[in-house]
Amino acid sequence: MYKAIQIRGVIFAGIAVILGAFGAHALKTLLPIDRLQIFETGVRYQFMHALALIVLSLSMANAKKHEHTDIATKWLHRAANAITIGIILFSGSLYLLATNSILPFSIGNWLGPITPIGGLFFISGWTFWGIAIFRG
Repeated sequence: MYKAIQIRGVIFAGIAVILGAFGAHALKTLLPIDRLQIFETGVRYQFMHALALIVLSLSMANAKKHEHTDIATKWLHRAANAITIGIILFSGSLYLLATNSILPFSIGNWLGPITPIGGLFFISGWTFWGIAIFRG
């Protein structure tokens, strides 16, 4: 279970590096500075939470190694899932919002509220992690 979360974190980190380079080079000439900053915010949060997933997976491996309670492991797994959903909703929506003007399709107004929902998943993930520490 923890290896899958670690791999997920590594993949998200790698994608963040690729998107960061893409933003710094290709998008620099295509987007106004305010849109580029939105894109960079998505990259920053994705990378930060990808690293969190990697550390979280190591915490899960440590809990398993020391035979901590299943309750803590369940909360750690919930934290990993919430952080994953947060990356997809928060960073993904920022990428689409930032590049809306150059996309070959229209996004519409429905995407704006997705970003704060992703933020709530981040908050939930960190909260679940804290509960796991407290309970484990």
